[in-house]
Amino acid sequence: MTSTPMRFRYTNLSAKTFEHPADRAATAALKQIPFLDATIKQFIAFGYERSLKQYYLANAVKVGPQQLPRLWASYLDVIDVLDVPKCPDLYILQTPGANAFTLGADAPIIVIQSGLVELLDGQEMQSVLAHELGHVLSEHVMYRTALMILLNLSLSQFNVGAIPLQALQLALLEWFRASELSCDRCAALMVRDPEVICSTMMKLAGGSLASEMNLGAFIQQAEDYATWNDYTDRALRFVGELGTTHPYSVLRVARLLNWVRSGAYDRIIAGDYVRRGQEPPVDVEFR
Repeated sequence: MTSTPMRFRYTNLSAKTFEHPADRAATAALKQIPFLDATIKQFIAFGYERSLKQYYLANAVKVGPQQLPRLWASYLDVIDVLDVPKCPDLYILQTPGANAFTLGADAPIIVIQSGLVELLDGQEMQSVLAHELGHVLSEHVMYRTALMILLNLSLSQFNVGAIPLQALQLALLEWFRASELSCDRCAALMVRDPEVICSTMMKLAGGSLASEMNLGAFIQQAEDYATWNDYTDRALRFVGELGTTHPYSVLRVARLLNWVRSGAYDRIIAGDYVRRGQEPPVDVEFR
């Protein structure tokens, strides 16, 4: 893994720059609830976050200047480019899986499964790190964790067949999927090459055979999927996606490329983006 020197920086980058509309709407709605943030932070800190942080401190490898220094230097590049105010702790966890996730409220940590490091090249790995930092910048971690905990508590106390609770669960999952689309955009801004995110999605979908795969063919597969006109198949896709937390890999590629073609990507690269402190008021976002 190599770390490429960066010659650009998104100074004071606000998450509003790259957030998907559904993500922005849901986050704004949550911020409208009085005292919710403070309550959630305390709830997570004592009921969830502390035990998980102790687990990873005990069972994973904490990356730093003397531990996996090339990965650490690459991570610091991403922190610098995205101008992340605080540097979350980074851990590598031994597992055959290929995934990454972020947890925590006041002090998030990022966990990378070892299978992912072995699967991706340097730029692709940086795109994953940028994706996870996108969750941090957007405050996804706090809301996603807390809402799922609160929802599970509600379902344990009431009839799981209650229609309002089922509707809430589906709405939350839809938001989770939208948040993934947001952070794919953040990753593209980091590496300044959307095809790197496409190749990452291809490797996540195809695994160890990635060296024999054709990126152009995978992108075409994503285009075919997005333009598929059979309404029965589209209905089947909709039902299949309802219970998932992540959009399908080919769909993520198609959505990312649509965003790039809209011109938003080029405008941001050129320096036209929202700075921290310049975000629209929460009530405007909510409306």
